[in-house]
Amino acid sequence: MAGIFDHAVVSRVQQANDIVDVVAEHVSLKRKGREMVGLCPFHEDHRPSMSVSPSKQIFKCFACGAGGDVLKFVQMRENLSFPQAVERLAERAGIALESRRSAAPSRRDSGPDVDPNMLARLNAWAMKFFKQSLDDPERGRVARDYVVSRGISPQSIDQWNLGVAPNATDALSKAAAGQKIPPVLLQQGGLTTGSGQDKFVHRLMFPIMDATGRCIGFGGRTLSDAGAKYINSPTTPLFDKSNTLYGLDRARHRIVETGTAIIVEGYTDVIMAHQFGCTNVVATLGTSFTTGHGRTLRRYAKRVVLVYDSDVAGMEAANRALEVCLSQRLDIKLGFVPEGKDPCDFLLVAGKEAFDRIVEGATDVLQFKWDRLQAAFEGDDSLANRRTVLNEFLQAVATGLASNNIPVLDSGLIVNKVSRIIGLTPREINADLSRRMGRVARTMKSDAGGSEGAAPVDWGDGLDAAAQREVLEVLVNEPALFRDHDGEISESLFRVPILRHVGVVLLDALRSDGDFSLSGLLARIESVSLAEALVELQAAGEKKGNYAPRLTGALTVLRRHPRDSQTIEVAPEKGEAGDVEGAGEFRSRRNPHSLGLS
Repeated sequence: MAGIFDHAVVSRVQQANDIVDVVAEHVSLKRKGREMVGLCPFHEDHRPSMSVSPSKQIFKCFACGAGGDVLKFVQMRENLSFPQAVERLAERAGIALESRRSAAPSRRDSGPDVDPNMLARLNAWAMKFFKQSLDDPERGRVARDYVVSRGISPQSIDQWNLGVAPNATDALSKAAAGQKIPPVLLQQGGLTTGSGQDKFVHRLMFPIMDATGRCIGFGGRTLSDAGAKYINSPTTPLFDKSNTLYGLDRARHRIVETGTAIIVEGYTDVIMAHQFGCTNVVATLGTSFTTGHGRTLRRYAKRVVLVYDSDVAGMEAANRALEVCLSQRLDIKLGFVPEGKDPCDFLLVAGKEAFDRIVEGATDVLQFKWDRLQAAFEGDDSLANRRTVLNEFLQAVATGLASNNIPVLDSGLIVNKVSRIIGLTPREINADLSRRMGRVARTMKSDAGGSEGAAPVDWGDGLDAAAQREVLEVLVNEPALFRDHDGEISESLFRVPILRHVGVVLLDALRSDGDFSLSGLLARIESVSLAEALVELQAAGEKKGNYAPRLTGALTVLRRHPRDSQTIEVAPEKGEAGDVEGAGEFRSRRNPHSLGLS
């Protein structure tokens, strides 16, 4: 610990936040034996690679190496420093912390340091301000009339924390000044502009929550003819609309339960769907469906049903979203409400059963693309439009094949059907698909952004390094053995940097009073990379077992070979002291298996 929080405080916060509950706020978990498994959120994971242990209170990804306790998970998932993660989880558990002396510096590369926890508290205050403004007889009158006109119930207004930004350019700023909130924090949170004026003026306000129910931003719908119809908070350390889905905090449990996520376009569409009991509905935030949205949904859902307006804009938005879902290996279908209505209006007029029928009768992605292709070639469409629709269909097929979302065996049937319509030979179409699949594969690899895990840990080379690691692997799994060898084990035993760092923390914990636990040890560690190394050592040691003999063997190696592990000795020439056969022969100490180490 760096002295910002007492270890007892950190332990209390850690123990008050069950790791399964916290991880499940971000990832759909399923039981597998004694542990829970899910898709790792720290790399491009397409099969459950992350394990969460309820008994050890740790997580580990066996693909990218991410691992640690609940604090490290929040550090990594929300890009927080260690003290910020402690504060975040303390707030989640309702634990009051004494003001810390100084915030840890932000790890961001550029721009002013912004504490995400401070932004979250600012947003919570702003949400309360907007809500109180909606309740104000004069300030909230226009907004209340609009909400009533959309059929939104008083219960929904409360559940979704709707509010209003008053019709004044400084209403929020003045209220913040009265609470001594720094103007720079308002600007960092996207609530004021560079000139100091309120960003949201005379707008119905929709607080945007993350999956944990924390307010991370706002959407505002104009209550006049001025400005854009909808605007969102700008990108902040908390909020990025290309990775955020409105309503996910309220919908995620039902999405996991049903395996299906229903995507609509607007705030009121989501609110009305939940009001009618369709509680697995979420929305994009006035932006196209992105790869980030797809990645987020994949952690909770197996299937996605897009329910969009049936006008031209809705058709095109759905068409763009289909390819994203295919690339993310999501089973994707498409439903449309009757033309002239959005899902909100449709639910009010037709009810839940009619909406359910749209979802149940949604069209498969390839069928939708195929219908568009057939209509273009059988109708009087221009050559340019036919080419566009053909490209869309072939691109969807290529994306589905490259992401294993379409069985390869189906490709022959698809190619033959296309060949009969457009007049090209199956061979020509297959060649085009192969080129497209290559481009899709490269794009998917690029989208992963090198996030396939952190740089490999340097565990050192040679027998000496292997023995050092062996000692730590044993002690972290069987701490009672430390007492049997206390006189032989000290920090100076560990010369490989990463092993020395782990050794210092581990030995300090073993010498202290109280029960030893892996989660308690992790609570002493602020560094994410050091925590990952510790979890890796624990997993490797547990797999090998046989603790006492391995510890004895490792200590024997370290007593016999006290020098650096990478030293390579040259045998003396004949005639020198210790005459040895084979002049100039090298003897290397690099085989850890020679003394029974595994």
